[in-house]
Amino acid sequence: MDWFANGGPREGREASRPCAGETARRDVPTCAATDRRGDVARRVRDAGWPLAVVLDGERVVLGLLDALDGDPAAAVEDVMRAAPTTIRPHVTLEKAAQSLKTRRHDRVLVTTSDGRLIGLLWRADAERRLAQSTAPAQTASR
Repeated sequence: MDWFANGGPREGREASRPCAGETARRDVPTCAATDRRGDVARRVRDAGWPLAVVLDGERVVLGLLDALDGDPAAAVEDVMRAAPTTIRPHVTLEKAAQSLKTRRHDRVLVTTSDGRLIGLLWRADAERRLAQSTAPAQTASR
């Protein structure tokens, strides 16, 4: 399982099922815990994102900065949401999308088993990819 959790190649009948790691957006903005909220907020908004992932020097996820408004001089570590929910890259999109829907969340971080960031999976992206992957099968069965 650790092989898959770290994004290793898959084989067999499950290899064709779309997974979280393949669909996660890798361009999610990141920052350090010591950065200032105002600097991060400006950069994040300019990139069109509502949040930034807080990482350490090894790209391990420390938290999520989704409160961009407030004291711009505040250190990110003082205003971040620590220990956000994560999933592993091998989790199927079906399972990830269902979990997000059940929990009424619109996104989840995808990390390796040692907590290194792979990307951010939006529920809308997962649902769109699932619809695309099942469309040919539905057409072929008619």
